[in-house]
Amino acid sequence: MSDAALPAAPVVYNDDVVRKFMVASLFWAIVAFLVGVYLATELSWPAFNLGLPWTNFGRLRPVHTSAAIFAFGGSALFGTSFYVVQRTCRARLWGGDALANLIFWGYQFFIVMAALSYVMGFSKSREYAEPPWHIDLWLTIVWVAYAAVFVGTLIKRREPHIYVANWFYLSFILTIAVLHIVNNLTWPISVYSASSYSFFSGVQDALVQWWYGHNAVGFFLTAGFLGMMYYFIPKAANRPIYSYRLSIVHFWSLIFIYIWAGPHHLLWTALPDWTQTLGMVFSIMLWMPSWGGMINGIMTLSGAWDKLRTEPSLRFLVTSVGFYGMSTFEGPVMSVRDVNALSHYTDWGIGHVHSGSLGWVAFVSFGAMYYVFPRLWGRTTLYSTRLAAWHFWIATLGIVFYIVSMWVAGITEGLMWRAYDQYGFLQYSFIESIAAVHPYFVIRLMGGLMFLIGGLLMVYNIYRTARGTVVGTPAPALPAVAHPVELAVAGE
Repeated sequence: MSDAALPAAPVVYNDDVVRKFMVASLFWAIVAFLVGVYLATELSWPAFNLGLPWTNFGRLRPVHTSAAIFAFGGSALFGTSFYVVQRTCRARLWGGDALANLIFWGYQFFIVMAALSYVMGFSKSREYAEPPWHIDLWLTIVWVAYAAVFVGTLIKRREPHIYVANWFYLSFILTIAVLHIVNNLTWPISVYSASSYSFFSGVQDALVQWWYGHNAVGFFLTAGFLGMMYYFIPKAANRPIYSYRLSIVHFWSLIFIYIWAGPHHLLWTALPDWTQTLGMVFSIMLWMPSWGGMINGIMTLSGAWDKLRTEPSLRFLVTSVGFYGMSTFEGPVMSVRDVNALSHYTDWGIGHVHSGSLGWVAFVSFGAMYYVFPRLWGRTTLYSTRLAAWHFWIATLGIVFYIVSMWVAGITEGLMWRAYDQYGFLQYSFIESIAAVHPYFVIRLMGGLMFLIGGLLMVYNIYRTARGTVVGTPAPALPAVAHPVELAVAGE
């Protein structure tokens, strides 16, 4: 028998690092939600600040955002990208287990050090808080290792095609590397000091910050999680992606247009008008690729809508795509100069951010987790699909409370700040606008608390699943040959 006639050897995947990242993601999700609820309480009743520097809103707010984006979301991206790239390439992670473990522990170390630096008051004095240069340098090393493992796995793949989910993951990895390096170009005062000088100043520094900030949204919080969508929706629905061609058009148009949209965060500032207009125009153009991706995700369920009743992960995944479509409609609207004059600096922006972060990022991550966790521990089902359903409805209602209250609060603030009396003076003081939106702050707190409760239900459900409370047979073994990835979802 010739070697060519021998069956392909089955691939043993490195799922240990995937398990670690997914458990870490779940842990950091609860941390982020807890800190968010506490901050919402502080905003509703400032006495909860407790008079301590470590509980100050200015210090805890970047802890919350970093825990939600980089700890929860980042760990989910690391874990799912390693899960997906192995199965779509039918190849074990490049570089060996030691390098994969270094990436995991190195990234968790970065998260802890960044959070401690915020609480202790060590961060760059820029528009949004960033950790000191030592921590940025460490993250660069970890990220280069991550890129090497992902790209190395693609190179050694046993499938001729690169499935579209990997295109989105790869764009996220490479673009975030460029953004991180350019945005954090600094000159340290000394090796022993956390202080450093930025290479940019004035309006140039603001432009670089929002080139980084908006494209962190575009590639960390959008492209990376679209990689999740393109793998886990077809897998959970057991249907091929609606249009592979549309997914490629979606990819190239999104990454080209998104990179130019950052200046819409600096409308009505000292930034040159042509730059502001450029950001606004490209933001409006983003409607097309964003909604193309949304349509592709939702239409994948054609002929499989009944699975929403029985597959918990699919319920979260499809709802997340709906929130993705809503957020990517609202964002370009808010980038129009006349709308921005009303919405900017108000809580409307907070509502917009959380419709994307909770409805899109968190829900697509939850969907991926409900799909992945039973398989990582060799279970055939979750401990309780009923608990997963409760999680879905409680969290969804929490998001609605959150974003609607912030929409109303933001429009109220914008209208009060620009109201004039008959003498041409401002009609309301700033503190009057704060008093007017206090009820909406309390509703926002209720929404965040509901989202936290849903997350705790998920933790319990996943814990019981991992413990093997449900009696069942192990998950089926992976076939040696995957389905053609250009026609269907890469088979496990």
